[in-house]
Amino acid sequence: MIDLKYLQKNYDEATALLIKKGVSSDTLEQLHQLFIALKEANAQFEEAKANQNEMSKLFGIYKKEGKDTTDLKAKVDANKELLVALQEKARQADEALQNVALVIPNFPDAKVPDGVDENDNVEIKRVLTPKTFDFKPKEHWELSELNGWIDFERGVKLVKSRFSVLKGEAARLERALIGFFLDHNRTKGFEEVSIPFINNRAMLQGTGQLPKFEEDLFKIEGEELFLIPTSEVPLTNLHHDEIVSPSQLPLLYTAYSPCFRKEAGSAGRDTRGMIRQHQFSKVEMVALTHPDQSDTIFEMMVANASELLTLLELPHRIVELCGGDLGFSAARTIDIEVWLPGQNQYREISSISNVRDFQARRAKIRFKDGDKNSFVHTLNGSALAVGRTIIAIMENFQNQEGGIAIPKVLEKYMA
Repeated sequence: MIDLKYLQKNYDEATALLIKKGVSSDTLEQLHQLFIALKEANAQFEEAKANQNEMSKLFGIYKKEGKDTTDLKAKVDANKELLVALQEKARQADEALQNVALVIPNFPDAKVPDGVDENDNVEIKRVLTPKTFDFKPKEHWELSELNGWIDFERGVKLVKSRFSVLKGEAARLERALIGFFLDHNRTKGFEEVSIPFINNRAMLQGTGQLPKFEEDLFKIEGEELFLIPTSEVPLTNLHHDEIVSPSQLPLLYTAYSPCFRKEAGSAGRDTRGMIRQHQFSKVEMVALTHPDQSDTIFEMMVANASELLTLLELPHRIVELCGGDLGFSAARTIDIEVWLPGQNQYREISSISNVRDFQARRAKIRFKDGDKNSFVHTLNGSALAVGRTIIAIMENFQNQEGGIAIPKVLEKYMA
């Protein structure tokens, strides 16, 4: 959640940042009016409380001096009822403000470039040069047909569209990649965690998926439980409503999980193949840091994801997202896009975000900061999306006959 005190004290500056993120003027005006309503409700309550204190003092004086307290008592009793009503009015005003605040995205960092969508993102650098083929490279679904790696038809039969079945070498490759990613992340200081693949509503609200993106989640019928869209949710919420010691920071976690997404807004996009699925495997990095550390940890996480692709000999590029393309919770995001020769383009394979204290405010994750409690910064990123890595290996390591080689770094995992 955004810092509402900052928004209230620096309204023009804060709203300019939110406009950069795509928040409408109508929403900002609604927020402004809710601030006014809360301020007025609190002022009325405080005035009535002050009156109550004064009358209570006067009541004591009257009794001491033997004066008749009948009229004063009636006023005190009436003011007590008014206090209850005004307190409820202030509570409702605060609740209304909080409900709107829950669907307001995070402020973008000042260094985030202006822009409307992915076309305005800024390429930072390219790593490794794409291989030149002396034949027309095939796309991954064509290679799958030749090698029997991915069974799209049976995935649809078992569930519905946007599900698939990995078979034989592809299934072994998935397992190898998960092990490789986790092992590598551990060498960078990330603690491996095995997490539940179902989380409750409070956890998804803590990381920002709820309430705004409920339509994109798979909900368990009859329960306030959801299949996780990413292990960012349970990893970040390991310390939900906790106060950690500064000596524990940074807390670095990594986990494998299947990820479940309805892809509610993706109709007509990537309908063929395995690029966009309702279920996919991913290894995640999550960091909880002291605010002074978060930029350094962010750069480390970007470098780590890039290093994984370099070790796999997969050409990729590093891209800074513009304000209009930033995710809901992110203050800053670097995407890493892998080269797919079959598609003749770069496609996202990792997204690393610094969320600052946005999630920590929602999830109440704090650390002891001298004599007060402060919010940690949280960061998250893929290292890496497993299915898209399989696609990248298939397309980059293919030969003219349609055979697929395995990157050397994975040989021990495939033995």
